[in-house]
Amino acid sequence: MRTYRELFRTPEFTPLFASSSLQVAGLTISGLALGTHIYEQTGSPLLSALAMFGPSLAQVLGATLLLSAADRVPPRGAMTALALVYAAATTAQAAPGLPVWGAFAILVCLGLLASVGGGVRYGLLNEILPRDGYLLGRSVVNMSAGAMQITGFAVGGVLVTALSPRGTLLVAAAAFLTGAAVARAGLGRRAPRAAGRPSVAETWRVNALLWSSRHRRTLYLALWLPNGLVVGAESQFVPYEPDRAGVLLALTALGMLTGDVLAGRVLPARWRPRLGVPLLLLLAVPYLVFALRPPLAVAAVAVTLASAGFAASLVQQERLMALTPDELSGQALGLHTSGMLTMQGVAAALAGGVAELTSPATAMAAMAALSIAVTLALTPGLRAAGAASTAGTASNASAASNESAAGPAGPAGPAGAEVTAPAGDPAPHPPGGGGGTRDRESGAGQRAPRA
Repeated sequence: MRTYRELFRTPEFTPLFASSSLQVAGLTISGLALGTHIYEQTGSPLLSALAMFGPSLAQVLGATLLLSAADRVPPRGAMTALALVYAAATTAQAAPGLPVWGAFAILVCLGLLASVGGGVRYGLLNEILPRDGYLLGRSVVNMSAGAMQITGFAVGGVLVTALSPRGTLLVAAAAFLTGAAVARAGLGRRAPRAAGRPSVAETWRVNALLWSSRHRRTLYLALWLPNGLVVGAESQFVPYEPDRAGVLLALTALGMLTGDVLAGRVLPARWRPRLGVPLLLLLAVPYLVFALRPPLAVAAVAVTLASAGFAASLVQQERLMALTPDELSGQALGLHTSGMLTMQGVAAALAGGVAELTSPATAMAAMAALSIAVTLALTPGLRAAGAASTAGTASNASAASNESAAGPAGPAGPAGAEVTAPAGDPAPHPPGGGGGTRDRESGAGQRAPRA
């Protein structure tokens, strides 16, 4: 799958794309509104950063307690219900007289649920699309997220000024409601990807299985740490330029959109494996200029250029899926999303703490320097993971070719496709005793934050 026309002709991709876009729009508008409201109330860069990015911290609890539900609930019902909960919670945050602690309590609850929502959404994407279409599909979803963030921050900034932060929160709630309606009306009814009931024990068991591969561990760290530290730098836009924060945030979304277009559609597929580390470095290096406290024009160029580096996550996700059995894809992607968002929340808190002691500009430069150091430390492991994922993809392609020639035989995973473990990693076992999955390619059955 190489064209957008093929992608949007795939059944159910369009409603999934639309509902995901509305979810990002709601998160973007509500995050800016709440961050501005908290900063007006408290004058604290730390609390403002936590209001915008702090819900991500709760995702670590969701990832350890609830994530097995990502593959064990019907996708359409789960996406609809989660959007309705977000709409109700955002409306509650707009209530007059709500104390700061009350707003943060609601954010924690939303963060717990978001850990499941990411796994459901991207597991469904992985199921709807053939294997060779996942990167293109995820890049389009990311591009939509970038476009929604550009629009959301721009519109949100206008709404905060014209209405109020509370009025803007109600607009965000309407976006969540619309997303719920699109998911309910547009997505087909599908069985869960895996059998069994969601449980804490099953969440831990599959997380341990995913973490047992050293190559997957390296990819998870590369998806979580450099990205999260740069988002920590972004969390200081409001205290750095209170009147122009929406402009800077919109430009980061524009840069991310550009990077995703280049990585997903323009650059030849043979180039992508070599771009993982350079893109991670691009993500952080331009932020070093904030050590000099640049004027707004220079800052705008720096954040736009840097944000193109978020496309590194597409390279790492493609490798992760090559190293992960299909029936674990929802939880694997949910673990990626939850870990990434948790790290973004931790980095936002860390950047806010540094800014309290020094200045927002110093905190942004410090986060960038730390991101560069982490990327350089992970580089040898990323090269090994890239080689393993290439070998795993070739092995799976060879097995599929042999199966189509000789007919199905032997133990099978979903819909008769043999589950293959990468060389040197423990053999994967289906969750819940095996079975209960659907064939992604037959059409039966089954990156807001910087994805």
